[in-house]
Amino acid sequence: MWMMALYLAQYGAGFWASTPARFVVSAAVTVAFALLGRMVRGVSNSGAIAGGMVCLILLSCVGPGAFLVLFSLFMVTWIATRLGRARKQTLGTAERREGRTAAQVLANLSVAAVCGFLYALRAELAWLIAMVAALAEVATDTVASECGQALSQEAWLITTFQRVPAGTDGGISIAGTGFGIGAGFLIALVGFGCGLVPARWLWVPAVAGFLGMLADSVLGAWLERRGWLNNEQVNLAGTVIGAVMGVVSVRVIT
Repeated sequence: MWMMALYLAQYGAGFWASTPARFVVSAAVTVAFALLGRMVRGVSNSGAIAGGMVCLILLSCVGPGAFLVLFSLFMVTWIATRLGRARKQTLGTAERREGRTAAQVLANLSVAAVCGFLYALRAELAWLIAMVAALAEVATDTVASECGQALSQEAWLITTFQRVPAGTDGGISIAGTGFGIGAGFLIALVGFGCGLVPARWLWVPAVAGFLGMLADSVLGAWLERRGWLNNEQVNLAGTVIGAVMGVVSVRVIT
């Protein structure tokens, strides 16, 4: 599946321009992706449906390159979620065994889907950059959180730098932040390799993802700990910030 999408992203422009072919391949890849996510317990039944919807939108509106970025995000976050699972269960922060729900999936991916749809309407590079930036933010934030819980005993509250247990909302750790930055840059590289992100803009998704992660942590420490926002709302806000930074960076600098 991954290799077919890579081939189409690089060489299949004529094939992908055919509407019937696009529909058939998009539908097949979407079903396969949803089933894979459910099979490896990355998502619940509702999460598989929500993830499939996002996959279909990105494939239909942008093409195979967008799917490769999405698939890379899924693999990176799936691996990070399972790293140190026993320790996370002890902390009470482990992901549900059934996988992410539709609410969690849409909180992380809906902004990228909207950016992909806007790109289909307007054909502006800024929306492609924003789409990859939103997905890079999800990778950065998720991997930072999961690796921080797995590898660090404690974290620092981003608003006060007070030491807190690993897994605390708004807490950041050196190990988690380092792995998170690496994950965000990997997503940016996949976007570049698929022709979605020009070389001169490669830094934008990576930086936007990192700053979006920091904003997510601030909101977690400031509002989520007080019960004013839930985790899904904080995650959604982080992706919005990442996408907005992607659009603004391209439009201001161009």
